[in-house]
Amino acid sequence: MKCNKRFTTYEKTKNNFLWVVKKDGKREPFDKEKLKRGILKAIEKRPVSLDLVDDITDQVEREMLRKEKEEIPSKVIGSAVLKRLKKVDKVAWLRFVSVYLEFDDLKDFEKTIEKNY
Repeated sequence: MKCNKRFTTYEKTKNNFLWVVKKDGKREPFDKEKLKRGILKAIEKRPVSLDLVDDITDQVEREMLRKEKEEIPSKVIGSAVLKRLKKVDKVAWLRFVSVYLEFDDLKDFEKTIEKNY
């Protein structure tokens, strides 16, 4: 104060931009709405509230941002969703896992059910 000089600091926000690395190696920006649409398909006609879908989407996004990596494999995101859906609704979980693991036939469903239950 005595020297009559002014000192100012500036804060910068951290760039919270994520890239998703797909199975084929392609990269695309993380899209929270796309993630939500995938979860909504899994819970269709199930007793799961839209607020819970928003919570799951927010939790997964926060988990990915905490990793402090710019690129996240789609497999990691899918696993984070599955972990939460399994606690909420088993049918929704199975629907999501069938797309996530690219089930081809009924035997894939049977194996997954036997393995997890």
